[in-house]
Amino acid sequence: MSGREVQLRSVGTALPGPAIDNATLARRFGVGEVWEQWVEAFLGTRTRHLSVDLFTGEVDGWLADLGALAGQRALAAAGVAPGEVDLIVLATSSPDQLMPATVNVIADRLGIDEIPSFQLQSGCSGALQALDLARQLLLGGRHRTALVLGGDVSAKQWDLTADPRTVPQAQLVNAAMFGDGVGAAVLGVDAEPGTQPGTQPGAGSVVLREVRVRLGGLGRPSGHVVEWFGVADRHRLGPGVDEDYKAIEQLVPGLAEQVLDELLHDVGWKRSDVDYLLPPQLSGRMTAKIVETLAVQGAVEVTVVPDVGNTGNALPFFQLERLLPRLSPGDRAVALAIESSKWIRSAFALEKVAAP
Repeated sequence: MSGREVQLRSVGTALPGPAIDNATLARRFGVGEVWEQWVEAFLGTRTRHLSVDLFTGEVDGWLADLGALAGQRALAAAGVAPGEVDLIVLATSSPDQLMPATVNVIADRLGIDEIPSFQLQSGCSGALQALDLARQLLLGGRHRTALVLGGDVSAKQWDLTADPRTVPQAQLVNAAMFGDGVGAAVLGVDAEPGTQPGTQPGAGSVVLREVRVRLGGLGRPSGHVVEWFGVADRHRLGPGVDEDYKAIEQLVPGLAEQVLDELLHDVGWKRSDVDYLLPPQLSGRMTAKIVETLAVQGAVEVTVVPDVGNTGNALPFFQLERLLPRLSPGDRAVALAIESSKWIRSAFALEKVAAP
């Protein structure tokens, strides 16, 4: 199907509950003002949204709830009915259940049926893996419209009954850095059925030029581990989440630079051709370090992690939601995501194309 182009038609996102600032976290965990200031300076994260109320334990939407809402918003923005979706893909590291797959629960709530569905279990690069899979299937010619989702709900890993004084520092860092959320995008080929956010009919389309995903973890210890406990080992000692932040800090900037060079080579662009840069969103401080390493002079940075926290597979969609209304014909954007659990580097390239 030569000449076929995959268009990014819309994006929708969903966040649970109100924004939680660092002062609220410090009060909940009894760690004081010094810790609050440390979070602001070291992580650069100001607020995040969580699916569990830290004080009451009340749940305000799991992955399927947020996914259905984000999917509804993306479909509405694209002018696409549920019956027009030809395939659905979800990327997450935190499904609501092992079975049924959360993607199928979301599809059911959206009224989507009788189509191929895929759920990819992966960390921060999962959203780009999902975009890559959907793009390849659309280019194959059998499908015209795809709904792609990415999101995570990390709050379900927290033990709110634990004495805050006994919580290890690494777990407190995770509590400050991560947030919950889901994003969704509608991809399509051929004629555009609706309008994109911030545009008018005939104003052009956003083409997904390339997606690149590469596993690079051979011989490298995992930088981020999320455990799953079943009935037999539910009393096993040890944290549910473990993170080697030092390894992440050391390796991610170089991996981001590597995949940027690979992507630009694939699409035939130079750094000077890039108008917008969507960098990896580990934390506000790490993002600034990565942007400095990438040295894409003149590109406008699109960063959301200081306001929503690290929402894992949802982050690229939050970045895209901010980007799309700002694009003019001829603008080019690149997005990068690095997964530290087994070191996956990923990137995609977008271009706004003028209407004929």
